[in-house]
Amino acid sequence: MTASTDKSVFSEANAPAAPSAIRSFYLQGPAGRLEALLNEGRPDAPFATLICHPHPLGGGTMHNKVVYHAAKVFSGLGWPVLRFNFRGTGLSEGKHDGKAEADDVRAGLDWLRHAYGKPIVAAGFSFGAAMGLKGCCGDPNGPNDPGIQGFAALGLPTHADGRDYTYPYLASCTFPKLFLSGDRDQYAPAAQLSAIVESAPEPKQFVLISNADHFFTGHLQAMQAALGQWLDSTYVSASNPESHIA
Repeated sequence: MTASTDKSVFSEANAPAAPSAIRSFYLQGPAGRLEALLNEGRPDAPFATLICHPHPLGGGTMHNKVVYHAAKVFSGLGWPVLRFNFRGTGLSEGKHDGKAEADDVRAGLDWLRHAYGKPIVAAGFSFGAAMGLKGCCGDPNGPNDPGIQGFAALGLPTHADGRDYTYPYLASCTFPKLFLSGDRDQYAPAAQLSAIVESAPEPKQFVLISNADHFFTGHLQAMQAALGQWLDSTYVSASNPESHIA
């Protein structure tokens, strides 16, 4: 377990210039069309990204602050970044289910595969982390689907509204994983979250941001720094030792 500080390894000033082209459109989901936003990224980008938003019944949408700030880290690398609203959220069709949203995640992954043909490093915040992991790890094509190259779980919940959340499918989730939360996350006590991380196979990284709550209030830059560092060490520097997010 690694503790993060506010010293930023990632900074917008030093990151590669992100493409400005952002497209608003609808993609077809299993319960109807899903409202989506795409930062188109660079043509030579090695990866594409899908980011999932928090619980819609708590006001979560693809415009959530944590989702937006995480998207800036990925787009700062020039990667295409897809955000979408789950069923029944914003202008997306269908009704909130609480479990079937994992199928919306798979629809987003399929859209990225067909649009870009690139390996995908996905991410999600809170409910989006839970549904995102389920959609990626529990994909009908199998947990070792070569199209999924990693997942960043931000604020993965373990206890909310009087119930505990478990993630048995993590045991077969073999791509690189980042578990990034605040050490004061009201929906994920550190000991409980640590046990869930232990159940996941390598490769994985567990980062707790000091004094941060579930929403990374006042610590969004530290969240970006930790996410950027993981992307750098796992994907950027690993393929090009002379290239760093710094």
